[in-house]
Amino acid sequence: MQVEPHASVHTKPHGPGRNRATAAVGLCCKTVGVFALSLLMLALQPAFAGNGREGAFQPPPAVRAQLDQIGWTQQALQPFWARRITGYLTTRDGVKLRYSVLLPKGEGRFPVIINYSGYNPGEIGGLAYRHGTTAMSANLDRTLIEHGYAVMGVNARGTGCSQGEFDFLGPKYGEDGYDAVEFAASQAWSNGAVGMANWSWAGMSQIATASDRPPHLKAIAPGMVLGDPRLDSWYPGGVPAPAFIAGWRGFLHDTWASFRYDALSSHDQACLAQLDRNLAYEEAHSITHMVFEHPLRDAWIEQRDLRNRTHLIDVPVLSMETFQDEAVTSREGYYQETLNPNQVWMIQSNGGHDLYESLSFRPVLVAFFDHFLKGENNGFEKRPHLQVWMNTTSSAMGNIESHDEVENARPGWVLTEPAIDPQVKPLSFVLAAKGKMDIDGTPGGEPDAYQYPAPGPVVGAFDKENNWGPLPANWKKGSVAYTSAPLGNNIFAYGPASADLWISSSQADTDLQVTLTEVRPDGQERFIQRSVLRVSDRAVDPKMSTPTHPVLVDMPQSIEPLDPDVPVLARVELNKFAYVFRKGSRLRIWIDTPSQYGGNGFSYFSLQETDKVWHDPAHPSKLVIGTLPETAIKGAEAPCGTLLREPCRPDPLSQ
Repeated sequence: MQVEPHASVHTKPHGPGRNRATAAVGLCCKTVGVFALSLLMLALQPAFAGNGREGAFQPPPAVRAQLDQIGWTQQALQPFWARRITGYLTTRDGVKLRYSVLLPKGEGRFPVIINYSGYNPGEIGGLAYRHGTTAMSANLDRTLIEHGYAVMGVNARGTGCSQGEFDFLGPKYGEDGYDAVEFAASQAWSNGAVGMANWSWAGMSQIATASDRPPHLKAIAPGMVLGDPRLDSWYPGGVPAPAFIAGWRGFLHDTWASFRYDALSSHDQACLAQLDRNLAYEEAHSITHMVFEHPLRDAWIEQRDLRNRTHLIDVPVLSMETFQDEAVTSREGYYQETLNPNQVWMIQSNGGHDLYESLSFRPVLVAFFDHFLKGENNGFEKRPHLQVWMNTTSSAMGNIESHDEVENARPGWVLTEPAIDPQVKPLSFVLAAKGKMDIDGTPGGEPDAYQYPAPGPVVGAFDKENNWGPLPANWKKGSVAYTSAPLGNNIFAYGPASADLWISSSQADTDLQVTLTEVRPDGQERFIQRSVLRVSDRAVDPKMSTPTHPVLVDMPQSIEPLDPDVPVLARVELNKFAYVFRKGSRLRIWIDTPSQYGGNGFSYFSLQETDKVWHDPAHPSKLVIGTLPETAIKGAEAPCGTLLREPCRPDPLSQ
């Protein structure tokens, strides 16, 4: 164990800095990618020679210029903690996990908040962290420390310089989390009350750990998780999505580079050696290998499906999710439904994967921990269990290469509900001839044909997250659209929706992409939600499904190919969203081939096909959305270009 005292603690708020060059692809935030930093290690090694004191390192001018280009902050983050403690904790099977603890000012013992993942939490407070290379948020750590919490980062086995073999969400993951919680509770700087925070991989770690029920874990606050990794990310709707996994591996390796930097500066040869072993093991046993080896749901997939054991969680949960999450989607395996409803609070919002960093969320997070870790009588348990942030925007809109966009995100108004699952009223839009879609209308007309594969436009790409991509050259042949008449009243749509489509194909299988938009009276079209389905994986569970939520069986024995040109009913699950469709606007769905959405890039069939959407009386296709008709709608309609991840474009069908 190593203890680093700091005589002065700087508490002036400021952000930790983020890569100015590019946004990294990952299951986590698009924070600092440090791949270029790792390429500089050989050049940096002479500067580290003979340097055993943290903070003494200054790179040569030529290297300094390169570091500035990749996002190395000109001025290192000054410590906002009183002491930093680093070391290795030992799990029940003898594996040593790297950890780092940042302690607040003051004497005595502190409640502890754990950040546990396979990125670089075991390095928090180190030199790389102080120069902006953290996968999470140093500013969030600052907030927790200033409120009297010790912040502890733990690296999962086989990641960074932790020992063991890397196994993403494998059975040891929750057990190791259990051991980390109990280790934290037993330390001299801890008062024995432990919570867990952060999002993405660090959110999944919380539900995996809490499912194992460590005695000293008092509360968790997971955001943006894979509740069911297969349908949330690896094969959404049964469609392979390999592009995201490939990009994520690069981001993973980037985050580990910070350990090499710190290990060189402190002459930690054991860390360097373990890091090399971990890199070699990950190359040979990557998540890409594993997902390709398990293309259908099987025992290996089920073992990593966190929803299968979230019913075991017995501590309070503060969940956060975003509707246009470009990494894990808003689906999250619906794990919240398995929890004790009296012990779960949920915040939802339009926006992307990193919205957990929002300063508007911070007071809720702190109040949650103050109540359940410190025992403060602040009335948190009486709060509404559901808050839906509507019309969330940011004063730093488009500043995606820093933390500013997400930290400054704030809702235009907030819907509150006493329970996390408000009862919705289904509303059907029936598809008909000439691209029409009418409320409770009458089906009719000949089927509409389009060419597959002809991917639709990109939405939410990492470099332009609040924009539509350009229309493909063959979009008119490769898609069909159905548009409602102008609405006579406002409609508050909430929750998942179902596009119940009668589909035929000239081949034995095809993929569907359904994009839901609003066509505004001013001629602009706003993106709301998008989901995909491999039609051979269309079987739904009749007991679990509802009119607005088709639940896929998604098992090998449920796969059913198509007979060429024979229509079948395919229910496409549109992931959760919340949106007010205003009077005078029109709803629209686009149907085409899966295309990039956020970090998801799909692998579809190369066979040229003619697909058809049927909507005659014998094959009534429809869109079914959930509505909250009694909800008071606040504020005016948000102008185009102001809402996070809900971009506008000129209506292509009016051009």
